[in-house]
Amino acid sequence: MYDLKAIIIGGGIGGLTTGIALKQAGYEIEIYDRVREFRPAGAGISLWSNGIKVLNSLGLAEEMIKIGGRMNRMEYRSHQDTLFNAIDLHPLIAQVGQRPYPVSRTELQALLLQTVGEENVTLNCNCVSVAEDENGVTASFEDGRTTRGDLLIAADGIHSMIRPLVTGESSEPRYAGYVNWNGIVEAEAQEIDPDCWVIYVGEGKRASLMPIGGERFYFFFGCPMEKGTGVTPENRQQELADIFRGWANPVQTLIQTLNPLATNRLEIHDLNPLKTLVKGRIALLGDAGHATTPTLGQGGCQAMEDAAVLCRYLITTNISVADALKRYEVARKTRTAELVLKARKRTDTIYGKDMMVTRNWYDSLSQESASDVINALAKVILGGPFN
Repeated sequence: MYDLKAIIIGGGIGGLTTGIALKQAGYEIEIYDRVREFRPAGAGISLWSNGIKVLNSLGLAEEMIKIGGRMNRMEYRSHQDTLFNAIDLHPLIAQVGQRPYPVSRTELQALLLQTVGEENVTLNCNCVSVAEDENGVTASFEDGRTTRGDLLIAADGIHSMIRPLVTGESSEPRYAGYVNWNGIVEAEAQEIDPDCWVIYVGEGKRASLMPIGGERFYFFFGCPMEKGTGVTPENRQQELADIFRGWANPVQTLIQTLNPLATNRLEIHDLNPLKTLVKGRIALLGDAGHATTPTLGQGGCQAMEDAAVLCRYLITTNISVADALKRYEVARKTRTAELVLKARKRTDTIYGKDMMVTRNWYDSLSQESASDVINALAKVILGGPFN
């Protein structure tokens, strides 16, 4: 189909990537977000090869090389620094045909915004209702303005206002049972090789450092907690020191060198798989349709896959917009649901929902072969639209 106008609600990774894809296909796009200024949720993001392939298809390969980290190895270690396993990632890169690029969320969002064109993005514009008819769809905003297009893409995140209109249900986010702290530190201040992703696990908790561009690490910690806890930014360093007391020296160095005022503290939620991602001319995309815990590192990648598949069906079918969106749903619903549930199961294992299961996982890490790890990662990556 040609000469379509797409309204995109949400200017995060999924919304901007979709805007780029549709703009390059020749469609008119309008992107709206309720925030006054972009402040990415989380400091970094692990973009695996399936997500990078989508960005490559949009002409961003060279830019990703500049801002992404060169992650050549990964290690699992106990919380007392016993090496469980060490994995060379070059066989994975050869198998799937693309290097992963962990990256700063701020730098990724800036790249996507520049590529889609800031003139196509309107901030401080809160969508409050959506109405569809046989000829198009209209979005209304809190300030009284309206806009109309041929289709509307809800990329407005886990707390999507539009999701209930599509599903007919409330679909409330589910607390995953743990808190995640994350931020960015300079690599030279850490006791870790700058090309290695290291994950420390123990006591139903984890701490990790992942290389991103600019000789920096994206770090994250995770610990099971009751919902509703809160610690002010200036006290987060001490909170982490208390929770991870007695852990390996590199973890202590990380805690001592991080900036607590620039450290995010998030209660992690996901969504139960939805019965539908589409209603007529309206489609859910990214976290609005399949928010997942970050334990597989696939949240951003799946939003990017959504963008590629949605665009593909719009430009290669000509029955109707609704028909193209239904094909998008069929292509995406099973894959995203499986990954949400897989990430949920992994979350429960990592964070000690059943400590016997978690201890058995610790024991299995030292017995897991490099090829097993590579094949598991490759299976997820190669399930995407650019396998």
